[in-house]
Amino acid sequence: MAKKLFVGGLPWATTSDELKDLFSQHGTVASAVVVTDKMTGRSRGFGFVEFENEAEANAAEAALNNSDFGGRTLVVKEARPMEDRPKRSFGGGNRGGFGHGGGHRDNY
Repeated sequence: MAKKLFVGGLPWATTSDELKDLFSQHGTVASAVVVTDKMTGRSRGFGFVEFENEAEANAAEAALNNSDFGGRTLVVKEARPMEDRPKRSFGGGNRGGFGHGGGHRDNY
């Protein structure tokens, strides 16, 4: 059964191919992707690696978590499904968010 890993702490210049090469030392990698910023195209410093075999994924996680890669310490753990993450709130209402311009000059 396949297993997907989250990989944090990647050096900014890391490519998806380099990420795949690193994890391929521990088993058969189905996919590897470094997440990039939509606006700039720059790495966001994390990515995901999917293994075809759960045992190989567990071995890679044990071997690479807290290891040094390109001068940075990797964080490797099982990826959580998107629906398990909490929803983000961007405020709103009448708390002074966007669309609530400056005061009215009639008060002066």
